[in-house]
Amino acid sequence: MAANEELSVFAQRLKQLRQRRRISRIVLSELCGLHRNAVSRYERGTMPSFDSLIAIADFFGVSTDYLLGRDSYDT
Repeated sequence: MAANEELSVFAQRLKQLRQRRRISRIVLSELCGLHRNAVSRYERGTMPSFDSLIAIADFFGVSTDYLLGRDSYDT
């Protein structure tokens, strides 16, 4: 998978997981220990750092592979 595809899949999956939990971008950022606007940037296509990626995956209980589109299962 190309880097652009991974980024697009990541943005889509992050948004989908966040909306399922019915939490705002700012609240998710705070709960994961990220900068206030981080989730908004990630949903628009910015790739997170490894630490941020892990924090998001841990929060949602999914693998980093799932978030990056390398695995199709979210549980």
